[in-house]
Amino acid sequence: MIEKVPGISGINGINNIARTQKKDQTKQGNLNFADILKNAIEDVNKTQKVAQQMSADYAAGKIDNIHNVIISAEKASLSLKLTTEVTNKIVQAYKEIMRMQI
Repeated sequence: MIEKVPGISGINGINNIARTQKKDQTKQGNLNFADILKNAIEDVNKTQKVAQQMSADYAAGKIDNIHNVIISAEKASLSLKLTTEVTNKIVQAYKEIMRMQI
């Protein structure tokens, strides 16, 4: 049987995030780009912390299932890689805009 990994909720989790963001937008007006990036980076940080805690718990013998630890670590790694790539694209777009002549 496949156990649920903390922090991973699949498609339903994505739908919940979208609903939460829509509710936040209606409460706060429209979110600006900086807020969206800040929220995304905070989510990546939380994912990293969960993976680190699960690794520590496995090392201490609190968790027996190595699969969940590996999945959590891989999710953290992928989210960090994605964040890095998005950041690189943002910087690249900024540089391109700065090269434009008015």
